[in-house]
Amino acid sequence: MRFTKSIALALATLTATAALAANPMVGGAPMYESKNIVENAVNSADHTTLVAAVQAAGLVETLQDDGPFTVFAPVNDAFAALPEDTVETLLKPENKAMLQKVLTAHVVAGDWSAADIIAATKKSSDGWYHFNAVSGDALSAQVKGGNVYIIDESGNAAKVTIADVDQSNGVIHVVNSVLVPK
Repeated sequence: MRFTKSIALALATLTATAALAANPMVGGAPMYESKNIVENAVNSADHTTLVAAVQAAGLVETLQDDGPFTVFAPVNDAFAALPEDTVETLLKPENKAMLQKVLTAHVVAGDWSAADIIAATKKSSDGWYHFNAVSGDALSAQVKGGNVYIIDESGNAAKVTIADVDQSNGVIHVVNSVLVPK
């Protein structure tokens, strides 16, 4: 009996470790497939600006819905690289619609893994995959040197630095740049 309990405990620990290992750490925090996009993002030290922006834009409930959503999530340094006072201006209540537009330019309907995006670029004749964000803005994906890049309408490229962070309602791909809609 004791031996069986030990085996059961070892298997449970191994299964829990394997489940945790399936998702990468983001911002020093574990990301859980059983949690939604917002529940995981709030724990990432690298996404405090994004979380504050999502809250200011009133998009928390939307990103907690069933989805599925694919989110290209810019890190704090990406927001810091924007022109001076851009983030502060966007966070003002009178700029809520503009902030929503910027944030939804980072969200795509569906659950798109990096492998799905790469496969879509390979199917195209020019090596680009063109798609739309939920904001209606055009995005493109390209693979260079084994890295996935998401390009906005202005030609700015955001490199996917951490791919395939699975969520209960989609997937997050961490990016190093803010996608700017026109």
